Amino acid sequence: AGQGTAALELLEQVPDLDAVVAPVGGGGLMSGTCLAARGRRPDIRLFGAEPAGADDARRSLAAGARIPQTCPDTLADGLLTSLGELTWPVLRDHLEDISTVTDEEIVRAMRLVWSRMKQLVEPSGAVPVAAVLTDGFRALRGLSRVGVVISGGNVDLGDLARRGIL
Repeated sequence: AGQGTAALELLEQVPDLDAVVAPVGGGGLMSGTCLAARGRRPDIRLFGAEPAGADDARRSLAAGARIPQTCPDTLADGLLTSLGELTWPVLRDHLEDISTVTDEEIVRAMRLVWSRMKQLVEPSGAVPVAAVLTDGFRALRGLSRVGVVISGGNVDLGDLARRGIL
């Protein structure tokens, strides 16, 4: 229930959203987002976002069965875990789609959040921002107002500097 409070607060502040996008790792935050948002607004569209190098949720949704993560490789280390046994059915039943993004797109999204919002967000938290900026997501019809769950401030500045991101 606690992982759905971000969606509840988002919908209290902006009740006329067309959709909500959140990151997917083990599925806890996205499941909570799905249940809370649908409890408040049954018609809202829900999308997950994950790194292309750790896309077990996207593959699972496409296959209709939970597929474990194998050899994930992404800068977004908070999303490396496989979908949980309890979270998978919630995602399967509520998500319209899951967008995947490259590490380069994640870095661009992090920089956008830094420059526009003056907030430091970890790579995993920037994944849904990167997703909504993709041509594929922007081409979806009926999405004028989209809420994005940006989570995680667990940033290792030294690591980002070594990678040339800062």
